[in-house]
This record gives sequence, C-alpha cells and structure tokens, in this order.
Amino acid sequence: MSKGKLLLLCFLFGCHFLHAQNKELLYDFTEIPQSLMLNPGMEVNYLWYAGIPTLSGISTQFGTSGVTVHDLFADDGVDFTTKVLDKVIYSMNPNDELSGGFQMEIFNGGFRGTNNPDNFYSFGMYLEGDAIAYWFKDLAILGFEGNADQLNRRFDLSHIKTRGELVNVFHFGINKRVDNKLTIGARAKIYSSLVNFNSTANTGYFVTTEGQNNFLANTLDADLAVRTSGIQELLDGDADETPGIIAKRMLFGGNLGLGLDAGLTYNLNKKTVVTVSVLDLGFIYHTKDIKSYELNGNATVEGIEFILPEVLINPSTDFWQDLVDEIEELVPFEDNDKNYISFRPTKLYGSIRHNFGERIPSRLDCDCMDIITDQNLAFQYVNSAGIQLYAINRPRGPQVALTAFYQRRFGNFLALKTTYTIDKYSFSNVGFGFNIQAGAMNFYAMADNLLAYKNIADTHYASFQLGLNIISWGKK
Repeated sequence: MSKGKLLLLCFLFGCHFLHAQNKELLYDFTEIPQSLMLNPGMEVNYLWYAGIPTLSGISTQFGTSGVTVHDLFADDGVDFTTKVLDKVIYSMNPNDELSGGFQMEIFNGGFRGTNNPDNFYSFGMYLEGDAIAYWFKDLAILGFEGNADQLNRRFDLSHIKTRGELVNVFHFGINKRVDNKLTIGARAKIYSSLVNFNSTANTGYFVTTEGQNNFLANTLDADLAVRTSGIQELLDGDADETPGIIAKRMLFGGNLGLGLDAGLTYNLNKKTVVTVSVLDLGFIYHTKDIKSYELNGNATVEGIEFILPEVLINPSTDFWQDLVDEIEELVPFEDNDKNYISFRPTKLYGSIRHNFGERIPSRLDCDCMDIITDQNLAFQYVNSAGIQLYAINRPRGPQVALTAFYQRRFGNFLALKTTYTIDKYSFSNVGFGFNIQAGAMNFYAMADNLLAYKNIADTHYASFQLGLNIISWGKK
C-alpha cells in the first residue's frame, strides 16, 4: 500500500476517535443558524441565511474516560511499563472508552416562506464521523499475562465492542411557528456512507482448566463478528483512484440510508422556554464493498497429544496442523460479504431556559413580517439561564450529560454563552462561546473544558466549534 493511501486511512479512522458530539454551547443559541441543526423546532427570527461553504460549521471533539497522554508520558520517574500496568491494564474497566466525532458542513442555507412566513425551510450537506471503542480489559490481561497462572478464570469476549463510520449527509428541514407558544420542526436526511465498521454483539469466553490427557485444557466458546463496508476498495485500489472513490461515495455512490430529526420549542410564559429534540433517528443499509468476519463455535483442546505407540509407527505426522484443523473445525472462522444494516447513534437534547432583564428588539422587517413580529419571537432578552440535558445511544447503553448555562447579549451585535457540564468524562467542564453579528456577517466560535487547557495532554475532554454565515432580516 502507498504511503499516501496509508495516511488517508489513518485520517479516516484515527480522526474518528474524538468525543461524542455533545454541542451544549451551540444548542439553543438561537442567534446562530447552525443551532437549527440541533433542534429543527427552534425559534427562528431571520428571513434567510447562507453558510460560507466548508466554513459555516466546523466542529471537532475529543474525550476519553480512561487514561490520558499525560498519565503515560509524564516525566515523573516512573517506568513506562509500570504506568501501562497500573493505569491501563489493571485500572481501566470495560466501560472506559475513547469515543467521539467530527462534523464539517459542505454547504448550509435556509429561507422563510414567501406565502406563509410562519414556515422556515433549511437544507444542506455535511460530512460527519463518529466512533467509539471500549477497553477490552480481559483480553488485555490475557495478552499481557498469558493463561499459565489464570486457571479457571473466564476471559470475557464481550469486552470487545467498537463501532465507527464516516458518512455524508444530505438534509432538508421545515420549521413552523404554530402559534405564540409553540414552534415545531422536522428534518429528513439521506445518508451516504463512505466507511463503516462495527463489532458490538460479541459474546463468549476463553478459559484454561486442568486437562485429562494433558496438564491443561483450553476452552474457547465464541460468537464474534466484525462487519465492515467501504474499506476493502480503498485498500485494494490504486492511490490515484482514492479521491474519485471518496467523491463518488459522498454523492449518493456509497451505502445509502434514511434518517429523521424532530424538535420543538414551547413558551411556558413570556420568559420561560422549554425545548426538546431528537436527532439521527435512522439507519444505513450496507450493500457495497462489504467485508465481514465471523468466529462462531465451541472447542476444548489439550494441546498436542502424543499417543504411543502410534506416534512411533507414523513419526512424520504433522501434529501441529492436526491441532489447527481440529480447532478450525470446532470453531469455524469465515469471511463473507453479506448485506447488513447499521443504526445511527441517536441523540436527544432538552432544555429549560429562563429569560430576564431588558428586551432587545428584533431586526425583522415589521412591514413584511407582521405575523411574526407581533409575538414574543420578535424580541430577545439581555440575559438567559437554564439547564440542558443531552443523551446519545451507545453500544453499552446511553451516555448522558447535564449542563447549566448562562447567556448574555449586548444588543444585536454580540452574544456570549458559558456552560458548566457534568458527564462521564469530567465534573469540571467549563465552556465558553460567542457570536458576533456585524451587519449581515455572522461569526461564532466555541470551546469546551477550558480549565483543562493549561495541560492539554492531561485532559479527558476537549472541543471547539466555529463557523461563518450570512444572515438577512429583510429590508425596511
């Protein structure tokens, strides 16, 4: 394989191992058009917007619930092997993970309906990566210590759990203001998968016991499977063909699927607002470039058995090959190209927000948008505070995060938001973001877990988001 293709594959898989896409700073930040991607039912107070291609929405996040880079490579006088043993092999558990995602908008836009200004339509395309890998504790111990001193211990094969994908998403959404209190929205998605791999439904064990014909007997009871799509063609093709393959898969040439986002905003009163949304309720049907591997069966072997006098009669017998054939017959290993379905990691958001302080008039054109400007939607308040909830579906169950936030607006020019988040990765995650509106130009930037930036190598979590848009409120 060429170096260029190897680097490409490292990018496709390596950059996947980021954090799990909790965008608590962006959620319900209604001044930013991209927050509509997190809640199709948010309140929208502009006439139209257009994202600057490839610059309107860029986000990347990293998180680990186990060991950090600093834990292993700090210059503290402790031997590296000792650190691996103490902080990885024996300290981490099967629920510890490295997980996450990144997202880059290719294009994004939206506009208000001409005949019915209560309707707002959005559309676009973005590239997204998502992956998770759990720590395979039992297999790590087996690999490091071996089985000689582990008599009767069952090594759990279900510790093997991982999944990941790179997918291009086309979307179209409708946002509708129902009345003074309620705004609802939904977004349809078409997924075009570039790369997918998953191995999440594994079961079985490996155990060493006392043998009858030999000192030890090893038993393997396994039901393991790894499914992949989109990988083999990249490995087998020429390097100069790779860009074309990727471009084709991005434009409906990959494995296709369907998805749905839905959300709403409800004003309990003039100052208290509740929101909820569900994202990526969907699937991808994989039919192209599939390569899967399965190991299924049960076997107990006691190594090579020399039976006298047969071994003297036929000394040329290949005992090692006989042992391998016996194991393969009892626990068959096979690869196949069977079609399969993968489900997207569904996300759930919810919040309750209380607005207070002075009201800031909207920029909406009162002459052409009276139906909207007569309502609370025409105003924002100087201050907002509240609580947000986030959850994502993962192979070992949902991951949940709770966020408290405060938002401060300085007219229609500047808005600031700060958050404090508690999740699996950190109890001290403080984030900060800002949005600047200079005429029609909109720019935002956000970063999480700021307290950890003093030693980024020791952080369990880091993220940033930024984007550039053009927003219009109409002409007065």
